[in-house]
Amino acid sequence: MTQTQASAANSQLHKLLVQVAGEKAAAELFTMIKVEDVLLAEPAGEQVSRLVLAQAMNMLLFAKNLDAVPEGKRYVADKLAAGGQVVFDHGALRTVAAANTGALPQGELAFKRVLEPLGFAVADVYPLPRLKMTGRAYCHQDAPEQVAQFFVSELHVDQFSPAFQAAVDNVVSTSRDPLSTADKALLATLSDNRELPFADAASLLPKLVGCFDVQHATPTLADYHTLLQESAEMAWISTEGNAFNHATDHVADVFATADELRAKGQPIKDKVEVSASGRVRQTAFKAAQVEREFIDADGQRVSRIVPGSFYEFITRDRYTDEAGNDKLDLRFDSSNAQGIFKMTAAAC
Repeated sequence: MTQTQASAANSQLHKLLVQVAGEKAAAELFTMIKVEDVLLAEPAGEQVSRLVLAQAMNMLLFAKNLDAVPEGKRYVADKLAAGGQVVFDHGALRTVAAANTGALPQGELAFKRVLEPLGFAVADVYPLPRLKMTGRAYCHQDAPEQVAQFFVSELHVDQFSPAFQAAVDNVVSTSRDPLSTADKALLATLSDNRELPFADAASLLPKLVGCFDVQHATPTLADYHTLLQESAEMAWISTEGNAFNHATDHVADVFATADELRAKGQPIKDKVEVSASGRVRQTAFKAAQVEREFIDADGQRVSRIVPGSFYEFITRDRYTDEAGNDKLDLRFDSSNAQGIFKMTAAAC
C-alpha cells in the first residue's frame, strides 16, 4: 500500500463513503477520481467537516453521471486501464425560475440551500442570453482548486411565450422537495458549525445526492413538444430534471484529447470552445440518447428517445493575479457555456 492509499484508507472521507456506498464502491471511487491530500487530511473520527461532506457528495455525483453516460463511462474505464485518474473539475445542472415550482424552491435557490452549508459560494455570475438563462459558478471556499465546482444555470421562464410558460407550469408545478424537515435542520447545523456528527453526515449524504434528480411528475408529450419548440434546455429539464447535464474531466490538453477520441470514432463535439482569456478550453461528448416516458393525449404512458446527459473535458491554465499569486483559472465563460449546452440540443 502506498502512502497515498494509506492516507485515503485512514481518512474521514473514506470512512464516510464506505458507510454510505459500501467498501467496493468506495474503493472504486478512490481508484477512479484523483483526491488531493487536503481532502484526506481529516482523520476518521466523530465529526465530519463540510469540506469532506462536499467531496463525498461530489464523488458520488460523478459516479452517478457516468451511469447515465455510456460514452463517459467507457472513456473513464480506458483512462483507468492506462493507469490514469479523473480530475473532477465541475458538474453542471439546470434549474427553472418559474412562478410555480411546486414544493421545490425556485431556480438556483433549490441548490443554494444545499451548496452554501457545504462551503460553496458563488464565485461569478454568467449571463446566457441566447438561452434565456443565467449561470452561477459555485466554488468551494475551503479548497477552491481541489474540490469540483458546480455550474448552476437558471432558466428564466418569464422571457418565453405564454404557451411555453403554461407548459412549464404543467411540468414543474408537480415538483416535490427531496429534503425533509430533518434534512433541512441538519443543513442549518452544518451551516452554523461547519461540521456534523458522523451519523448525521452519513444520513444526510444520500439525501444531498438525491437532490440532483427529477423531482416532478412524468410530463405529457404535448408539453414536451411545446417546450422543445422554444428551448431545448427546458425540454431537457422536463425529462432529466436537476440531474447533472454533464460532469467534467480536467485534462492536460483538451485539443489532444479531442483529436484522440475523434480518431477512435467517439461522438466528440466538432469544436473546442475557447474562453475570451484563452486560458479555459472545453469540449464534450454529444449527449447520450436515453429512453424516457411521457403521457400521451389518451393518458397512456409512451416512450420516446431523447437527449440525456453528457461528459465534458476541460483544460485550465494557471495565471498570476494582480497580487502576484499563482492561481488556476477557475472561471467559466458565457460563450463557452452556451456552446457546450448545445450538446443536449444537437441530439434532439
